[in-house]
Amino acid sequence: MNASTTLDVRAFINGRSMSANQWVLAVLCFAIVAIDGMDVAIMGFIAPSILAEWNVSKPAFGFVMGAAPIGLAIGALAAGSSSDWFGRRRVLLVSVACFGICTVFTAYATNPEQMAFLRFLTGLGLGAAMPNTSTLLTEYVPERSRSFLVATMFTGFNLGSALIGFVAAYLIPNYGWKAVLVFGGVLPLIMLPLLYFFLPESASFMAVKRFRPERIARVLGRVCGENLGRYNEFVCRENAPQGKQPLAVLFASGYAVRTFSLWITYFMGLLIIYLATSWLPTMMKEAGMPIERAAQVTAMFQLAGTVGAILVGLAMDRSRPNRVIALAYLAGGVSLVLLGISGVTSAWIALLVGFVGFFLSGAQTGLNAYAPSCYPTMARATGVSWMLGVGRLGSILGSSIGGVLMGLGWGFENIFMALAVPAAVAAIAILINRPATAKTGG
Repeated sequence: MNASTTLDVRAFINGRSMSANQWVLAVLCFAIVAIDGMDVAIMGFIAPSILAEWNVSKPAFGFVMGAAPIGLAIGALAAGSSSDWFGRRRVLLVSVACFGICTVFTAYATNPEQMAFLRFLTGLGLGAAMPNTSTLLTEYVPERSRSFLVATMFTGFNLGSALIGFVAAYLIPNYGWKAVLVFGGVLPLIMLPLLYFFLPESASFMAVKRFRPERIARVLGRVCGENLGRYNEFVCRENAPQGKQPLAVLFASGYAVRTFSLWITYFMGLLIIYLATSWLPTMMKEAGMPIERAAQVTAMFQLAGTVGAILVGLAMDRSRPNRVIALAYLAGGVSLVLLGISGVTSAWIALLVGFVGFFLSGAQTGLNAYAPSCYPTMARATGVSWMLGVGRLGSILGSSIGGVLMGLGWGFENIFMALAVPAAVAAIAILINRPATAKTGG
């Protein structure tokens, strides 16, 4: 192998500054995540209008609301292996087309059964998009700023979730709830041509899959703004995993501990976040707080979480990332205890909720940025998507267990102090996960 005509893709990207096209890629990935966030949150804003128009009960409509999360989990689990076989770009394009088309069709559903089926299909596309955006961006940005860039990308989810609320507030009174779904579906379809022409395939993926050198040179050269025609071989130097199939790699020697530690951490983090955000407004309203004030306090969780995600990402680029994430989970656990001790009527509740969101959402987003570095290129999307899929079980449990605990007589103080336990478990689990960058090649 002639070193003068062989290029290590990862070393090449790490050894240079970001090009204009790499920044374009980062913006496109941010936009995909933002649209993903819009379509995940969209039903919450239009559900009251649908219930009134169709005259159905909340329990009867519950399976419509639960259809997309189930699809999200299945889509995430299936998309990883598909991406590691067929490429990040192809699966991303299909997933965006899927959730765009299905969201538009949902606007024309005539009964809850049709809507639930379409929301399930929408969830499949939404679940496939998230792990592939993080994987693709991870494989095209330098390691020195990777955590910050990927964490910033994930803040697009919060932005999209908030933006669709403002859109719904305008469209529903003027055009009805169907217009919100049409808007949420047409937007990704409008974006699809941009993704088709400007979204590159991963050069690391192509190198591992032994694509033709001239194709890799063309794609990598265009993204990085350099003529690479002089190279006749492209490699991605990393330790070869024992497993031959992407899914088998997750449980192979050297990766099994990483896999289970990521699953435990992500599960615990989503359990806390979904329980807190789903039931906090209800608990505050039952304590006598006006619903407008309760909504504002809950919004502090998301706003502070966006800032926390960016700062945790910056810290991860300057220190051992698993230690930074663990510290954020521990600080979030302490904030939960302080919130529980202070109580729902505390004058400091908005600040304390902000601290909880800052640390826990920051840690959870940091975990999204960290996970791709735990696996080799051939199994990276599979590893990330399975973490997201298993983590969805935590979100489902968190969303449902709050009502159960309240029914058993647990109050605000007890629930939030108890949530410090899964925060501690998440911190311990991620500490066990040793940084894998040096082995996997990022």
